[in-house]
Amino acid sequence: MVQPIMHDPLFLARKSVPATKADAQIARDLMDTLIANREACVGMAANMIGKAVAIIAFNDEGKFTLMYNPEITKKDEPYETEEGCLSLAGVRKTTRYQTIRVRFQDAQWRTLTKTYRGWSAQIIQHEVDHINGILI
Repeated sequence: MVQPIMHDPLFLARKSVPATKADAQIARDLMDTLIANREACVGMAANMIGKAVAIIAFNDEGKFTLMYNPEITKKDEPYETEEGCLSLAGVRKTTRYQTIRVRFQDAQWRTLTKTYRGWSAQIIQHEVDHINGILI
């Protein structure tokens, strides 16, 4: 079910708790909300729909992807960029990395490690910041 977008910076600055299998409905709601906002948004974290749980969803080159408990384990090739956010007004400067390695659980709760580059890597970094309570 599509959920309203959270705009409270105090809530968004809270670190999310680890996701469990009991959070499957939150993941479905997150994906529904991302798809409903796909014209204005390429990624979302569960706290953006008011749930402080470590789940992200993003558009990975045309395929909507879900990650439970994502953790960036390696970062290479830093660069400066500007990003906006559906939850926060304006655009802010930040440092991102061209290549990242992420460990996460997929929708079937398999633990995977995958390397991402470019735009997908940037989206994941933004959403992982969200679940860690980091606002840009």
